[in-house]
Order: sequence, then structure tokens, then C-alpha cells
Amino acid sequence: MKMDSDLNRFHKIVRGKIKKELRKFIANGELLGRQGGKTISIPLPRIDIPRFQFGQQQRGLGQGDGEVGDPLPGQPSSGQQQAGDREGEKALEVEVSLEELADILGEELSLPRLEDKGTKNIEAVQHKYTGIFKQGPESLRHFKRTFREALKRAIISGTYNEQAPTIVPIKDDRRYRSFRTVRKPETNAVVIYMMDVSGSMGEEQKQIVRLTAFWLDTWLTRQYTGLERRYIVHDAVAREVDQDTFYRTRESGGTLISSAYQLALSLMEKDYPPAIWNIYLFHFSDGDNWSGNDTTECLNIMNGNILPKANLFSYGQVESRYGSGQFLRDLEKNFHGQEKVALAKIKDRDAIIGALKVFLGRGH
Repeated sequence: MKMDSDLNRFHKIVRGKIKKELRKFIANGELLGRQGGKTISIPLPRIDIPRFQFGQQQRGLGQGDGEVGDPLPGQPSSGQQQAGDREGEKALEVEVSLEELADILGEELSLPRLEDKGTKNIEAVQHKYTGIFKQGPESLRHFKRTFREALKRAIISGTYNEQAPTIVPIKDDRRYRSFRTVRKPETNAVVIYMMDVSGSMGEEQKQIVRLTAFWLDTWLTRQYTGLERRYIVHDAVAREVDQDTFYRTRESGGTLISSAYQLALSLMEKDYPPAIWNIYLFHFSDGDNWSGNDTTECLNIMNGNILPKANLFSYGQVESRYGSGQFLRDLEKNFHGQEKVALAKIKDRDAIIGALKVFLGRGH
């Protein structure tokens, strides 16, 4: 149908516009407030379908009086303009599913599909209805089919009365759903977010973390049927918090990064056996740690406990005027070339897209 063809064409144009503006959407926090359920509202500039347009009948160019710089007929003149009485152009609001947004992100960044780690042995049991039988439990009785059989019997036997259409099913009329058990592999994943909330981490740094986490969530949710999220904040002490507290908390104490890694490891060992869970850890900080001894403790926890159990450990270093950035250099020195470790420096919002490519581009 022509309507379907036009709709598909419009859909392709919208998708192309989103891909073209993806870098701006990633860096702009406006989308975070537009999320609703499984869709997100994206503002797009006016979309015009290419078409021929007839011009006005008028004299050809180069004829008649005029000076260089004079406007052509129908064009606005330069200089002061009076207030108009027409509406201004409005952006078009387009509802896009988070799944489609994830696909666009994957296409634009050339992200590989994530490889599940040993979760194929988890099976979700589902019941699939396959037909209608004359016998079965009352809980599976198909009322519509039962009524239809009773009506057919009444009409064929001549007992159906249009003036008093009462239909009473008997035993032979009853129909029941049949089903078979279907076992489907189910892949589950947990994302553990960790963030330094010491005094050197300002509001802009936390907003960068929030934007990065939104796009990480969008991609990972597309890859896994079940995705859990855990949130850890730390200064000199780590604690688990909810999502809202994660982005709003700000402390003024020192920084002991190992406290966050110890808590993350505790969550992994308690709730997420690595044989049946895909585990992703994302840590964000400005790179200041209390001492070299604590950095050594972090490296020991990663090497001996976290990395053997996790699919991926990612560290994003946001830039602040107070952070030295030393922790990123320490990680680069000790984990250069390590497949399970992804490191990125997120200088500003424009650098988020590059960090996403680093974090998600390995397919783990």
C-alpha cells in the first residue's frame, strides 16, 4: 500500500536524521528527561520530503531596474524587520524505541554484538499454546470455542430460538487449550556502576557520568533479556546506593578507590555467580587516589578477583581542575593490552562518544 510505503520512507528519513545528529544527542542531557517507558522522545528539525515546487510567474532575472544587493521578489530584505504574525518553526517530536536507539548507536559506532559468557545453560521455562482439545483441565477451558460449539449444536439440532437466544454448553461442547513446554536460553547481565563522589567531582563531571551511563544502559539492555544495575559511591568509604542518590551525592572527604572495588567484589560473590551471569563494571573518577599503596591494593583486587569473574572492567576518567589523573596512568601501565580492561579519558561531553566506542567496542 502507498501509505505503508510513505511510512517506511518517513521512518528511514527519521533514522537518518538521528544518525546524523547522534553525536549531539549523546552530548546533550536533554534526552534524559524525555525517556518514558520503552520509548524516548527525540526533537528533530523540520523534515521536508523532497518534491517539485512551482515558482511564481514573474519577469526573468536580469530584466528591469535594480541595483547590486537588492533582494529578489519574494525574498526578505536585509536590515530591521517588523514583528511577524506567524508561528515560528517548531521541532518535530519523534517517538523512538530504546531498542531502535541502541541499534542506531551500534551502527554508527560499529559496535559488535556482545558475546555471552557461559549463560546458555540458564533456561527460562515458558508454556506455548499449540491447539484445541476436547479434554483438559477447567483452568484451560477455551470459552469462545466452547460457546461456538454449543451454538453450532443448537442450530443443527433446531433448538436455537432467535427470540430467546439462550445457549447452554454441555460436556461435548467444551474445548480446552493444549500447550507444550518450551525452554529458551536466557542471558542475564549485571552492571555495577562505581563513582568517586569526593569534593573534586563537581556537577558537570557527574552529568558526564550520567550521560555515559544512559547510553551504556541503552546498548546493554538491547543485548540482554535481563539487566540488573547496582550503584556504588565512594570517597574514603564505599557504600551501595540507589540510582537517584548515585547521581546526586557529593562528599568532601578523601579518596580510597579500593573501598569501591572491595564492595563491588562483595556484590559479585554474593549475588552474581560468574558462571551464569555476565558482569560489567564501570568506574568513574577524576583520577585522584589517596596513596600509591591504595592504588596497589586496587590492582591486586582487579588481578586476583574481579577480572577472572567479569566480562569487562571499564574505567572512565572525567577531567576536573582538582584531579591529577594519576590513576588512569597507573591502570594503563599495568593493564595495557588486557582484553578485559577498557580505559578512556572523558575530557568533556564531546568525548563521551569516544568512550562508548572504547567501552563497548570489544564485544565482551
